[in-house]
Amino acid sequence: MESPNAELYFVFMNYDPEYQRLRADRGANELDLYLSKKHDELLASTLEPGSYRKTLSLVIVDGFAVEITADQANALRSADGVRLVEKNQEVA
Repeated sequence: MESPNAELYFVFMNYDPEYQRLRADRGANELDLYLSKKHDELLASTLEPGSYRKTLSLVIVDGFAVEITADQANALRSADGVRLVEKNQEVA
């Protein structure tokens, strides 16, 4: 179950040659599917099922937005292939 302490984080991935190839080929649909599956698999292998909510995959950069706790963000920071995990900052 998603935690009431969950906040929105952005997760950015390390260099991925397949992402670069698909992006260069302009295969938008294929790229969307590839990234969504890749991001879903990372979350499923790192966090407890049902404890997070991915809100979107970003195509312009290899990353995604996910509602998670600070502890889950720390777990993702140490996951293979993750470059950066950053909490969403509200702009006033």
